[in-house]
Amino acid sequence: MPKSAQELLEALRAQCLSRGCGGIKGLGAVFRFLDIDFSKKIVFAEMKTGLTRYGLQFSEDDLKTLFRALDRDGSGGIDFQEFMNQLRPPMSASRKEVILQAFNKLDVNGDGALGVDDLKVIYAENAKAHPKYRSGEWTLEQTLQNFLDALDTPGCPDGKVTRQEFLDFYAGVSATVDDDSYFDLMLRSCYGLPKKQLGSGQK
Repeated sequence: MPKSAQELLEALRAQCLSRGCGGIKGLGAVFRFLDIDFSKKIVFAEMKTGLTRYGLQFSEDDLKTLFRALDRDGSGGIDFQEFMNQLRPPMSASRKEVILQAFNKLDVNGDGALGVDDLKVIYAENAKAHPKYRSGEWTLEQTLQNFLDALDTPGCPDGKVTRQEFLDFYAGVSATVDDDSYFDLMLRSCYGLPKKQLGSGQK
């Protein structure tokens, strides 16, 4: 029996997540590389090539079904960001809220992107606990850059992490954590955010 577009999207998401928290971001990097005309649109051939290069397996018929469903206006191209938004695992509003709280705390200068200078202000003490910093192998800047690189787009890091990249990374983390309360506690503990007040929203 032919699979529905939703079943295929869920299968694609599952294959990406099987590669770890950065799996969806990795696929995004492949598509960005293929977008040589910077149109931010994915045509069928690009989607097929991108999934194959990333090692994801789908039949020709399944690919056509998935593409037709994603090409909502029938233009022959899929909006890249819309595709990534649909591929990202669904998250509750509370999870998105705490992720963005963490990003906003780290984004000291408020320019919508995280760099080493932002992290020096907020995340330096956390970085100093890294084994390679403590051993003297890495400087503080190298340790902070390593943290940024983990969040940045695989394959084409630019030394900055946007709000979207931060969300994409933690969407992958979120998919591995079943309990909303634990996810919330984990993020708050990691980034030193105020504790959530039970029954009264966020502080």
